[in-house]
Amino acid sequence: MDRCIVLVDAGYLLGAAASLLAGEPSRSRITVDHAALIQGLRERAESDTRQPLLRIYWFDGAPDRVPQPEHRRLRVMPRVTVRLGALTRSDGRWAQKGVDAAMHAELTELARNRACSDIVLVTGDGDLLPGMMAAKEHGVAVHLWAVQAADGDYNQSEDLVAEADERRVLDRAWITRAVRAKESTGVCTPPPAARPEIAAILSAPLPESALTAAAERTAQEPQHPAAGARNGSAERTPAVKGVPTPKDLAALRGPGVQHPPQPASATLRWSSDKGWVDRPVAEPAEAASMPTLAQLTTAEQRWADREEDITTVGGDPFEVGQVFARRWVERLGDQCHIQKLSAMYPRIPHRIDGELLRYAARFGLLAHKDDQIDERDRYAIRAGFWREVDVRTGTERAVSGE
Repeated sequence: MDRCIVLVDAGYLLGAAASLLAGEPSRSRITVDHAALIQGLRERAESDTRQPLLRIYWFDGAPDRVPQPEHRRLRVMPRVTVRLGALTRSDGRWAQKGVDAAMHAELTELARNRACSDIVLVTGDGDLLPGMMAAKEHGVAVHLWAVQAADGDYNQSEDLVAEADERRVLDRAWITRAVRAKESTGVCTPPPAARPEIAAILSAPLPESALTAAAERTAQEPQHPAAGARNGSAERTPAVKGVPTPKDLAALRGPGVQHPPQPASATLRWSSDKGWVDRPVAEPAEAASMPTLAQLTTAEQRWADREEDITTVGGDPFEVGQVFARRWVERLGDQCHIQKLSAMYPRIPHRIDGELLRYAARFGLLAHKDDQIDERDRYAIRAGFWREVDVRTGTERAVSGE
């Protein structure tokens, strides 16, 4: 077949680009215009091989092989196929697993099936040498592309370089058409930008019902006697504060300590709030009557939402919260729900809050520790939700910087 195929090791391409532009191979130090990058790869491949492009294969690692926002955008682009390996963390460093094996399998299979006349490899790993040799034996011309090294030296396996039919270096001018270095902050990873909306949620006063319940519990709880003596000294149990912390509870549940009966409804508030609250078995009527986004969404809208998520939503936690709130508000038939919700600030009804976090998990925001979303991301998601609700209702809330 007189056509070309491009196999891209994203870890090599973007890591080498980061080294060239930012001085270290951390992809967090660069921003990438993936549409421009794919277009540049296509044009260069067709120019070098003088063959039309069949497809670009993008090989990358992802935690638990869960597609990240960039992978979601890439895999819906024309002529682009994304193949994901695992991304694991060891000794504080991220490492790809299975990417080289996937590239080797794809390379040999394409050559064996005579799917193309030319294959472009954007990689530096010598593990692909057997696959390159096999492709050549099947009559395929192999083009090896390198990213310009910051020190001017090779950043590819010399055996791979020696075996390639054609070689090309993607220089700084070509790379900077689609890749930019982030502004230096003096540290390897820039700190998250401060958002006044998050500070406002964290500093918002607790509802009166919660404060009253906490005060009543403090007044009713007796002082706990020492459970026993050790070496002639009595063990003291820390006094419980009005809003007990997990550390307080752990102390109260130490060995030999007699515990006062706890109210059946006493429980931790969901994470959009702080402290403790006596939550009733059922949600308040105004919260229970609010429909979820799933209940408001038709099959056609669901399909359109997925298209928007894949093609335009970047995955920033604040943006994710805004998108969810926009859809929910726009599809509400009874606008009085919005006013009821606004009066609950900063709390989000539990059913809607859970749906919001499940939606956010689609964008790779899980911390991959017990499948939980990072605490700061959770606050940013909810801050984005409230910002959009406030814009829709014209509500002005006092916000302060962090």
